[in-house]
Amino acid sequence: MLIRESWQRSLRERLSPDAAATSVDLAADGLRDLRNGHPLADVLPVVHNLLIRHAVDAGLIVAVSDERGRLLWVDGDHAVRRRAEAMRFVEGTDWSERTRGTNAPGTALATRQSVQIHQDEHFTRLAASWSCTAAPVRDPTTRALLGTIDITGFDHAVAPQTLPMVEAAVAAIEAELRLIALKQPEKHTRLQRTGPSADAKLVEMRVLGRDHGQVAVGNHTGELRPRHAEILALLAWHPQGLSAERLTILLHEHTVSVDHVRAEMVRLRKQLTRLAPGIIIESQPYRLRMPVALDAREVLDLLDRGAHRAALAKYHGAVLPSSVAPGIVDMRSEVSGQLRQALLSDASADLLLAYARTDEAHDDAQVWQACLDRLPSHSAKRAGVIARLTTISAEIGTPARF
Repeated sequence: MLIRESWQRSLRERLSPDAAATSVDLAADGLRDLRNGHPLADVLPVVHNLLIRHAVDAGLIVAVSDERGRLLWVDGDHAVRRRAEAMRFVEGTDWSERTRGTNAPGTALATRQSVQIHQDEHFTRLAASWSCTAAPVRDPTTRALLGTIDITGFDHAVAPQTLPMVEAAVAAIEAELRLIALKQPEKHTRLQRTGPSADAKLVEMRVLGRDHGQVAVGNHTGELRPRHAEILALLAWHPQGLSAERLTILLHEHTVSVDHVRAEMVRLRKQLTRLAPGIIIESQPYRLRMPVALDAREVLDLLDRGAHRAALAKYHGAVLPSSVAPGIVDMRSEVSGQLRQALLSDASADLLLAYARTDEAHDDAQVWQACLDRLPSHSAKRAGVIARLTTISAEIGTPARF
């Protein structure tokens, strides 16, 4: 029914199934401006972590379109991307239904629902050897259409597991957009482009799996020395602010003069002036003037909303792993502990197995045992899990129990 109705719409547009490939609709400058101004630009890391890096291995490509069906980003398997160029499935091209007929991104926009299009179900014959799965992305506040997420390729692109995978990625994307909206309400004005705040850039700080914290403002990133990363992470973790005395306690294992921390704060402010002028630290108490999106906090926010797959994708390792600052140690323990508990409690076998293979859980017998308990008895993955449990048991000197 869905395909037939889409073909009927395509015929009403007087499209020809034999039409040649169209030229790219947007020149480089126009595409760049469209990308920079689009809300989905803020969630590209989520798309990469959940879809693109897996698409490369699976011989697939991932496309992100805007609300009009124009392809903003296309990434994935290099060889497949080259083949897709023959039908102009490339960045800057309009793949709306009214232009290209029945296709996954265009039909997902036209119907406002997830779709899978198999080979000959495409309206244009140029796409008849391809298959694709797409789902619409909506603004989490207004529910307005923002665009689509599409997987294109051959048989794997419409495998039964592909549709729920794309829909899960969209759920994570919308959760990330909601988080951005809560922390930076002015970013929603980018949909209308009506005021100067529409160009405000999200300030991010990354402390997961790295000893030198990284700040990012728009497309610009810079690295912080470890002590400055600790200070900024603690201020982002405590948005209500910290007194000089409290910050000193959170930074140092042993008694240190408050003046030492004040001097370090002067150096940090100077570095931020060069590195990220958008980050301003106020005094009495020390507090960030504007919110900084801390990746460690975002992991917890995703867990609170039940977006476990997105949380694991964002978790690149422990918080500033080499730091011994008491406040950072507590933060590290809270984030890693909540992630572990949430996955042990609610994660699917595949997601828990992905966590087990991280450096953090590699030697965690309880996690590996939970993987074994959740895998179906016929799963080929059980042998590898049992082998890992046997190794862990031998290393700690306790008998393995399966």
